[in-house]
Amino acid sequence: MSGPVKGGPGPSPVPGDARKDRWTAHRAARRAEFVDAAVRVLETQGPDLPMDAVAAEAGVTKPVLYRYFSDKAALVQALGERGTELLFARLLPAINSGGPALARTRDAIGAYFAVIDENPNLYWLLARRSASDAAASVDPVQHDKEFIAAQLTVVIGDYLRVFGLDSGAAEPWAFGVTGLVQSTGEWWLQRRSMSRVHVVEYVTQLVWSALSGVLRDAGVVIDPDRPLPAVRPKNSLRLADPAASQ
Repeated sequence: MSGPVKGGPGPSPVPGDARKDRWTAHRAARRAEFVDAAVRVLETQGPDLPMDAVAAEAGVTKPVLYRYFSDKAALVQALGERGTELLFARLLPAINSGGPALARTRDAIGAYFAVIDENPNLYWLLARRSASDAAASVDPVQHDKEFIAAQLTVVIGDYLRVFGLDSGAAEPWAFGVTGLVQSTGEWWLQRRSMSRVHVVEYVTQLVWSALSGVLRDAGVVIDPDRPLPAVRPKNSLRLADPAASQ
């Protein structure tokens, strides 16, 4: 048999493929609905997440719920993915923004605290699972921590090189900052002894003072109210404010 005419229509799609695609899309939509229901249960009933409550909230029986999630661990894993989406949607734009140096630090820390403040029971569900389930294939809290630290490593390393400094400090600094923010966030969620605005400002000042202080000792003076430079400053003091050398 001859092949298709050049420029003519291609082969007809296999009917089974279309049915499979529709089923895959339907299944993904239903899973998302059940995750939404689980989030609502977390908001009203706390971080224990009873599966019967999730099924009732979704308007289905537990056997139907288990068709889409083999067990509670599978649902928690999906909730971890949802939590990651919520966090990164707020945090990554702040980390990668080009705003003033101090404001950029404050916005990134503020984004993290905003997400855990708005979703405390989701955070505790994931954190407690991380601490108790060593056999889990993916630890969402640890995964997010490592990803954030990796992003910070890139940002810090780039600027250390801009200032002509050893970029080897970037990774330990990034992991140190990430751990500080996470541990302080957990303390704050448990205690709530001050407003979110105040805890964000305290952590911001600590992180800023540490990073800018170390840089100052190396001869790099950063203006907190100006964006960080895109190129290495040319003045002898390596000032972060390009206008300072004019």
